Amino acid sequence: MITAAHANMIFDECISNYHIVNDVDQPIKHPYAKGSFDSVLYHKCWIDTVQWHYEDLIRVPDIDPVQGMNLKRLIDASNQRRTDMVEKIDDFFLEYFADVKPEAEARINSESPAWVIDRLSILALKIYHMKEQAEREDVSEAHRENSRARLVVLLEQQLDLSTSLNELVDDIADGKRKMKVYRQMKLYNDPSTNPALYEKKG
Repeated sequence: MITAAHANMIFDECISNYHIVNDVDQPIKHPYAKGSFDSVLYHKCWIDTVQWHYEDLIRVPDIDPVQGMNLKRLIDASNQRRTDMVEKIDDFFLEYFADVKPEAEARINSESPAWVIDRLSILALKIYHMKEQAEREDVSEAHRENSRARLVVLLEQQLDLSTSLNELVDDIADGKRKMKVYRQMKLYNDPSTNPALYEKKG
């Protein structure tokens, strides 16, 4: 059975590995078998981690406009890859639960398991960087204390979300909730549905 604890462990490993070099241009090194569920989870978190640092860079007040636009496009492309990876994770769940027949009164969750996992990946990043803030030596004690207080909240949120994911997966396995997935339809990324793109061609 897929558990939140396992996903969180992979996310922590990925974030730690990224920060050994701490460069958005470094290549990903997969520690898991290609095509495995763990490899997909790791890759998903790597995309999130790189994008986290893109978001830091684009907020530099005196950033060169050309550099800023290039970063914006990198962020847009990263968002699409992130969505693609979430859908790939849901494919694993769909296959995993393919033989489960939901009960007649089975409920539908507001999020698929993969989108809950997506939130756990982002939370792992928030926790890592909040810990950094709580341990900084070049800031005031008030800054560290505030960061520690926020870290407590993030850890509680991680626990609650992890519990929620485990309950969702258990309920799907027991037929109490339906495994139903809607694919994301990002119209602005499609040249045939974004007016700014298809009207320019005409």
